[in-house]
Amino acid sequence: MKNLSIVVPCFNEQKTVPLFYAATQKVLQKMPVKAEYWLVDDGSKDNTLQEIKKLHQENPAVHYISFSRNFGKESAIYAGLKAATGDYIVLMDVDLQDPPEFLPKMYRLLQTGKYDAVGCRRVDRTGESKFKSFLSDQFYKVINKISKT
Repeated sequence: MKNLSIVVPCFNEQKTVPLFYAATQKVLQKMPVKAEYWLVDDGSKDNTLQEIKKLHQENPAVHYISFSRNFGKESAIYAGLKAATGDYIVLMDVDLQDPPEFLPKMYRLLQTGKYDAVGCRRVDRTGESKFKSFLSDQFYKVINKISKT
């Protein structure tokens, strides 16, 4: 059984932390992995850290790092990556922009041995505002234009 580390930067996400955990747990129960979480509180001003600590008490596989102030998402990701011990590491947003339902397929792709890394991007923007969908579409047009593949 492989070990999977889930690195999650968090900033003022007290309401979404429990939802994120419940959603990922539901998916992970169906996967042949031993999972650990690294939730990094990036200097939140709300009760994000308290919510993370509650999860840690419920499940010792939930680890946390707490910054004294907001250093930014990249610093939180880096701290989580440094702490992670899994055979595989996944970065996820706590607000469920990265649906946990993709984890099994990504895991299966890695198991084939054909890939060193797997990523995905959202193509269906159902439920988002037209403005947000427009910005996302423009972003990917630029990325596709400057990318070699």
